[in-house]
Amino acid sequence: MKEERPNNSRPIISYLVFVVIIMLLSNAFLFPRILNNQVEEVAYTTMLDMLENGKDGAKVVQASLDDENRTLVFMTENPTTTERRLYQTNIWPNDTTLLSRLTEAGVEISVEIPTQANPLISFLVSWLLPIVIFMALGQLILPRIMNGAGGQNVLSLGKSNAKIYIESQTGKTFADVAGQDEAKEALKEIVSYLHDGDCYKAIGAKLPKGALLVGPPGTGKTLLAKAVAWEAGVPFFSISGSEFVEMFVGMGAAKVRDLFKQATEKAPCIVFIDEIDTIGKKRDGAGGISGGNDEREQTLNQLLAEMDGFDAAKGVVILAATNRPEILDPALLRPGRFDRRIPVELPDLQGRIAILNVHAKDVRFEDHIDMAAIARATSGASGAELANIINEAALRAVREGRERVGQADLMESVETVIAGYQRKNAVISDREKRIIAYHEIGHALVAAKQKNAAPVTKITIIPRTSGALGYTMQVEEDEKVLMSREDAMIELTTLTGGRSAEEVVFGSVTSGASNDIEKATRLARAMITRYGMSKQFDMVALETVTNQYLGGDTSLACSAETSSLIDREVNDTIREAHEKALSILHDNRDKLDELAEYLLDRETITGEEFMAILNRPANLEGSEPPKLNA
Repeated sequence: MKEERPNNSRPIISYLVFVVIIMLLSNAFLFPRILNNQVEEVAYTTMLDMLENGKDGAKVVQASLDDENRTLVFMTENPTTTERRLYQTNIWPNDTTLLSRLTEAGVEISVEIPTQANPLISFLVSWLLPIVIFMALGQLILPRIMNGAGGQNVLSLGKSNAKIYIESQTGKTFADVAGQDEAKEALKEIVSYLHDGDCYKAIGAKLPKGALLVGPPGTGKTLLAKAVAWEAGVPFFSISGSEFVEMFVGMGAAKVRDLFKQATEKAPCIVFIDEIDTIGKKRDGAGGISGGNDEREQTLNQLLAEMDGFDAAKGVVILAATNRPEILDPALLRPGRFDRRIPVELPDLQGRIAILNVHAKDVRFEDHIDMAAIARATSGASGAELANIINEAALRAVREGRERVGQADLMESVETVIAGYQRKNAVISDREKRIIAYHEIGHALVAAKQKNAAPVTKITIIPRTSGALGYTMQVEEDEKVLMSREDAMIELTTLTGGRSAEEVVFGSVTSGASNDIEKATRLARAMITRYGMSKQFDMVALETVTNQYLGGDTSLACSAETSSLIDREVNDTIREAHEKALSILHDNRDKLDELAEYLLDRETITGEEFMAILNRPANLEGSEPPKLNA
């Protein structure tokens, strides 16, 4: 929750409402009296003289006769000045010629009493009302125009938009953060200093001014910052880097000053700047900031000055998060500003198990749920993706009318997150379905016939919303940290197994291997340019990687001639894996056919079923496949 500040300024809309109320009351009580006071009482003989001769050049033009009350209200108009005036007179009881006199004089006889526009009302309608409407529209629309769609008041452009949480409002503790033990250890020291800094001060140690959390999206950087605020029991300022960037020059720097001013007033506290790369890019022009008057550069300069100027002994800690550390300005990363760089990486196997258990606390599960199996099947998943897997499993259980989540729900949710939902109504011809079956069995068979390949756990030819017409799932029994050249060649050979099966059985190729080709090319190029797994180039880095936490953009760092040699070696490496896959499938053509037919009949088979058929002796090939639990 955002901490509310007292606001003593009355919005202008309240004054407008007050003015409207006064106008309504005046129109009901004051204006009628003013209007009535403008009707002049005259004698009957005077009226007759004005009717015949006029008065000061004005003639009677309109009249209203009230026989019951024996009164006459009439209006005169000056043709030159168009000025109108109202008069009233009492009619003589014995005068029966008045109506004919009025008609002969050309006076318009009306039932309604003539009225004259009130000058005060005319002024209000003609001048004041448009001004009031303009001010009201300006109050509602102008701030939104000045600040885009955000609707921020123009007067608050120099104020920080940081959300301020008191220590009990972040709602997160270190127990809610799993799979990041190293990051938590680095942050617990900051918490300890904020709790009791005397022991640190006694030995001369100073509180780190800033800590930079670096890692891929979804790994829990913001969650860690909130947990630090809770554990330390201090106020927590949270703001995104993009909120400093304004359309007005100098406003970003003003917001930085205001943020640090608030933080100093509430010290000890924690200031968290998310996506700091928005304002912290390098100032050399290549990093996206060029020119001395750039708004982001001024904001960065102000941030550097503020981080140098405040006293860490007061207990103000700056936490920042980014997934693009390579573009940050070196002045921002030096000790004295961000003293610590804390990696928040993708979790390992044990970390994924811990994360799954944290998100499963409030979900009702069946007995004997194996979270380790789910963790092994989600290698490379972030904490956010694992939380999504748990939620998808719970949603699937509800859709199918069950009260508890089972292991099958979790496995299906893994596939949903990885490959998308099943396209159960997709129309695929029998011939194409057969090609897909042979393609997937080709992957599985080539993997199974290679030593040290990851075991096959599932094969399916049910299309998915991601565009996959089928897939073969392999799960490592023990998660690997390093990849040898042999491991890379095994993966390359497995990737070419699907296309190889199409060539062996149908004598042609299809577009179904496009994703396999992309992965194989990427892996073969990395082997040569980055991993040093090339006999020709040996241990030479030929490629650089940027944005390693956002997919990893690569660029060659070599001459055009060397690039041509790299392309040739990539081609030779993939061709070697392709020929090996063809050889494996030719040698096991009978099993390829048998497994493909079995997959066509079942559409989805488990790794146990696959291995049972593959390992069955040749003299039992005509018998029914063993009945196994899927």
